Amino acid sequence: MAGFTDATQVRTTGDGGFDADLDPVWTVGGKPNGGYLLAVLARAAIDSAAAHPDPLSASAVYLSPPDPGPAAVTAEVLRTGRSATQVRTRLSQKDRTCVEALFTLGTLAAATAPRWVDAAPPPLPAADTLSPTPAHAPGSGLHIDMLDQIDQRIDWKSVGDPPGELRGWLSLPDTPWDPISLLFAADAFPPATFTLGSNGWTPTLELTVYVRARPAPGPLRVRQRARLLTEHLVDQVCEIWDANDHVVAQATQLAAYRMPPT
Repeated sequence: MAGFTDATQVRTTGDGGFDADLDPVWTVGGKPNGGYLLAVLARAAIDSAAAHPDPLSASAVYLSPPDPGPAAVTAEVLRTGRSATQVRTRLSQKDRTCVEALFTLGTLAAATAPRWVDAAPPPLPAADTLSPTPAHAPGSGLHIDMLDQIDQRIDWKSVGDPPGELRGWLSLPDTPWDPISLLFAADAFPPATFTLGSNGWTPTLELTVYVRARPAPGPLRVRQRARLLTEHLVDQVCEIWDANDHVVAQATQLAAYRMPPT
């Protein structure tokens, strides 16, 4: 078991290759969380492009869920410019490609008030008035190991107002948030479809994250909302504010979902 920083480290093997050890505690139902995997790939991308230390954007497709344990990562620098570097990465396990991602890397400043933003931070009760989400999902038999490592506090009283939306707080108890861990934060909340009656596994097919600034110390304010449900797919948006109520990350995700039999 390792903290987030240690659990996402990679070791270079030369020629754009890296070794990674996928930690079993950063999992949902025994499979590594998609945002955690994106952070592992970000480490390799940054190690391959020393000129730019921060992920500005990341877009990943999830082909096959890996298991905890050893994995191989490759990183290919596509372009290096004055303000940004683009890198293609791939995570494989047992000769099977599991995740591919494209990164735009740059240098981020601390979050400040934006010139314009289309939505204010959502209202939330104080974090200490909400209960931490338990690692055992009630009634599902599913153990979410990563919830033993983070402090997630959802405002369940606000669920349904508006429909398809979850709001709450998120903290890494032993590590301050940074641009790489924000990639994980963008995929750390339950699927918004749970507020609309879905159940069971909700696998991510594609995840795109924009990291906008370095967050101030303290918990993150998170809003996750479903935008469109078709028969088996949902696209949902995650918006993240730091402790000073400045936007620090945004994400869009396409996922599969299940509804109980009618």
